Amino acid sequence: MQAYRTITVEPNRDGFGAAITGPDLAAPLDAAIRSEILDAWARHAVLFFPEQRLDVATVEGFTADIGPFGVDPYVDPYVEPIDGHEHVIEVRRNAAETAPIFGSRWHSDWSFQQQPPSGTVLYGVDVPPVGGDTLFADGCRAYEALSPTMQDLLSELKAVHSATRAYGPSGLFSRDDESRSMRIVVSEKAEASEVHPVVRTHPLSGRKTLYVNHVYTLEIEGLHPKESRALLDFLFKHMTQAAFVYRHRWHANMLTMWDNRCVMHYADGGYDGHRRIMLRTTVAGERPR
Repeated sequence: MQAYRTITVEPNRDGFGAAITGPDLAAPLDAAIRSEILDAWARHAVLFFPEQRLDVATVEGFTADIGPFGVDPYVDPYVEPIDGHEHVIEVRRNAAETAPIFGSRWHSDWSFQQQPPSGTVLYGVDVPPVGGDTLFADGCRAYEALSPTMQDLLSELKAVHSATRAYGPSGLFSRDDESRSMRIVVSEKAEASEVHPVVRTHPLSGRKTLYVNHVYTLEIEGLHPKESRALLDFLFKHMTQAAFVYRHRWHANMLTMWDNRCVMHYADGGYDGHRRIMLRTTVAGERPR
């Protein structure tokens, strides 16, 4: 196990996900703490920091310390940020809401961008007493479990990513009811697309990982639509089997960060009748290769 001086790391049994204690994330990160957090992140992909007393400004500050902010399509056209904090959105669901839960299908954040965010940071402000888990799927182990023949086949393939199914004029959020407490805007701009490799290499760990997801991946380039659908369906089912999934249980004042380059996530429900409020930021990434 890697030895750390400034943080304590308690990995999950399979190494996917780890609890981090020691640092006060409300204070600026010094170089040693930042370096060790980034090292643990590259090793475990999902990090969670319990008992952190943060607000909008300190969540924003922590994200800036980890890396440049991601280019979030919040204002135009998708989700509006908190006033005065252009990099932070409040992921809110009031107790009486009946609109679809934000993030309630498997996805990798903003994979439709030319340079999707490397990471997402989420902080629990108001956590319901039941439900509200986040599920994370490990794309690296999912790739490594495939046969060499399938790995070779996928290595040459590219997939088309777009926000249209979620934020387009006919997308999921176009059918929202008036109970939605978040301000989500649909737009024809969501119909734009980017092409990324089906298998990308993580720039820090060097591991190969599957890089497709249910929400934003439309098709695989060069395949007949039926072939594309069959292959994507196989990959989605493979990636989300129990062996590769970690169910994360939230507590108030917990900050969690995950690596979008190798992780899909899914916001679970089960808290009807309770309010849930989280603060969300993203960390800039690079073009998948």
